[in-house]
Amino acid sequence: MGEVYNGIPASHLEDVAWRKSSHSNPSGNCVEVAKLADGRLAVRNSRHPYGPALIYTKAEIAAFISGAKDGEFDDLAL
Repeated sequence: MGEVYNGIPASHLEDVAWRKSSHSNPSGNCVEVAKLADGRLAVRNSRHPYGPALIYTKAEIAAFISGAKDGEFDDLAL
């Protein structure tokens, strides 16, 4: 795998295992995540598996998950 950058086509991320939440709906309206070899995480839209992937550090994902657990983003799902 070459240089990994934000917006890289998800199809260019080789040897990664994409997974999505068991809470995803049957219409495929969800995101998928994959752990990269260097420990960062890639996120893609499940409906566009060849589209761009966003790349985040573990610390960035941890901060987002903590905020989600605390309900900081609940208003976005209404």
